[in-house]
This record gives sequence, structure tokens and C-alpha cells, in this order.
Amino acid sequence: MSISARARLKALRNPDIRMSRAIEINKRCEWCGDDPIYVAYHDEDWGVPVHDDRLLFEMLILEGAQAGLSWLTILKKRENYREAFHNFDCEKIARYTARDVKRLLGNAGIVRNRLKVESSIKNARGVLAIIEEFGSLDSFLWRYVDGNPIKNKWKRMDEIPAKTDLSDVMSKDLKARGFNFAGSTICYAFMQSVGMVNDHMVHCFRCEELN
Repeated sequence: MSISARARLKALRNPDIRMSRAIEINKRCEWCGDDPIYVAYHDEDWGVPVHDDRLLFEMLILEGAQAGLSWLTILKKRENYREAFHNFDCEKIARYTARDVKRLLGNAGIVRNRLKVESSIKNARGVLAIIEEFGSLDSFLWRYVDGNPIKNKWKRMDEIPAKTDLSDVMSKDLKARGFNFAGSTICYAFMQSVGMVNDHMVHCFRCEELN
């Protein structure tokens, strides 16, 4: 057990700390509801700055797969996606053939939409071109925010935009590079998920933690 794990366990055994933490984590963004998968994603992933190319590519694909569906639906299928898409190895996905498309369309564990499956392959090839030009997907994406997360201070859910001028620019750039399922709304959701934007509500315990 690591030192941090021991400290966490000790804290959880302390009734005062346990009660304080219980009160704290009840102050969440309303959108995550009470589904354990959604809550875990909100508490551990959403808004955390991501600089790993594999995970950035994963989130690009998943945000595109989510179009027209709920994000919870995609989260429940996330492990299936990782298995079906070779853990989002863009070099392997870029080499997918018609046989792989057929395999994926027969996989009940993912969203079986031909356009979304084929766009994943096309986008993987786009990512490889970006890496060749910019050195990494991380460098390409984070330049939109000059390497630093945008920290918002929303008080109400209806204040959070579905897209911004910045996501418009990102969408335009990705589409010019041949990406599909890269509309401005998808791009903004992606920016939120990988921490390029901190859109946790001001009353949410994660807002200040991430700031």
C-alpha cells in the first residue's frame, strides 16, 4: 500500500474527516446525477488536464461516438471500446481495413454506426498526420488554450455554453484536416472532458480542486 493510500485509508477511518468529505462530495455539478459510473467520471476524470496522446485520441473518438446519444451510454461502453479499438492505438486503427469495419459493426459492446466507426479510422489517420507535423497530438490541441486551462466560474447550469468561438476554431481546423464528427459542440465537450476548460460549477468541490 502506498503512503497516499495509507493516508486516505486513515482519513476514511476518522469519523470527522469522513463526515466532512461526505458533505463536500455532495456538492457536485448537477449533470452527473447519482449514477455511480457518472459520479465516478465527474469526480475523477472530467476537467482533469490530459496530456497523454493515447487518452486524448480516445476522448476524441468517444466524444464523436456520443453524438446523438447520452454521455452515460458511452461511459458504460468505454471498456468495450478500448478492447474493440486496440486500446485506442491510433497507428493500429489507422491500418484498419473493411474487415475491421465489419468486425466493429458486429460488436454489440460499442455503438454500431457505420459512419462513426469509419470516422474513427479516418480520424486516427488524421492524428498521425498531426503528430508528424506538431510532434504530438498534445502539442496541437493544447495550443488552442496556450497550454493553460480556461477556468470558468459558472453559478448555474444554463450559463455553460454548448460551444464557443474557440471550439468553432478547433472544429474548423480538424475538419480541414479531414476529421469527421468534429463539430463545434463535440469539440467543446472534448475540451471540457480533457481539462482544456474547467466547467465545474462554482459550488462543486472539483472546481477549486482543479483550479
